[in-house]
Amino acid sequence: MVRLTASHGIASVTLADPGSANALGEPMVHALQHAFETLDRDSGVRVVVLTGEGDTFSCGAPRELLLRLAAGEVRPTDILLPRLLLDCPVPVVAAMAGHATGGGFALGLAADIVLIGDDSRYGFTFMNLGFTPGMGTTRLCEHVLSAAVAHELLYTGELRRGRAFAGSGINHVLPRHEVEAAAQDIAARIADKPRQAVTALKRTLSLPRRRAFEASITHESFMHQITLGAAARRIQDEYVE
Repeated sequence: MVRLTASHGIASVTLADPGSANALGEPMVHALQHAFETLDRDSGVRVVVLTGEGDTFSCGAPRELLLRLAAGEVRPTDILLPRLLLDCPVPVVAAMAGHATGGGFALGLAADIVLIGDDSRYGFTFMNLGFTPGMGTTRLCEHVLSAAVAHELLYTGELRRGRAFAGSGINHVLPRHEVEAAAQDIAARIADKPRQAVTALKRTLSLPRRRAFEASITHESFMHQITLGAAARRIQDEYVE
C-alpha cells in the first residue's frame, strides 16, 4: 500500500494503491505513519520524495471513512497526515504528477517543495460533499498558493488543470511525465548537503507552517461539529457504487 525505498540519502515514499486512486483510507493512513516513523529513525536520509502510483496521486478520503467521520465514529483530528510531512526532520518533495483532490491535494501541499503535472487536475472537494475542509487545509494552502486562489478553491470545490497553477506559488508545473524525474533531481541536489545543515534549515523554514497547521485544527474541528453530521446523505449520494 505504501512503498518505501532509500538510496544515497534520498528516500522515496510511494502511495501504491492505484486501484483505489491511492485513497487515504485508514490502512493507507497507518502505512504512511509507519513509513514516516521509519524515516524519522534513519539518520542516513537527507530528503524524501513523495509520489503516487497510477493516474492519481491521491483522491483523498474514501466514502467509508467519510461516512465514519460523519457518524462521529472517527474524529477528524485522528487524521492529520500533513503533520507527518511538516514534522519530518528532512525536506519532503511532493511529486504530484497525477490528479490530487481533497485530502490528497492537502497532503501534497504540506510538502516543502511541490511539483504538479500541467494536465492533471487538482483541488479541494470538501465543500462539494457538504462539509468544511480539514487536515489543516484552511491555513496550509495559503503557504503555497496565494490566499485569493486558495480561498476560491476551498469555497467552490473546483478542480483545475495543473497549468492553471503556474505562478500561484507551486514550485514547478511540468508535463506529467517529467514530474518525477524533476523531483528526483531536486532531491539529489539536497541529498549532497550535510544532514545536520539540512535538518536545521527544515526546522526553521517549516516553523510558520507547523504553527499555522496546529492553530487551524481547533477552528476546523469546530466547523466539523457543525457540518459533518449533516453531510452524510450528500456523501452517500456523491459516491455511486
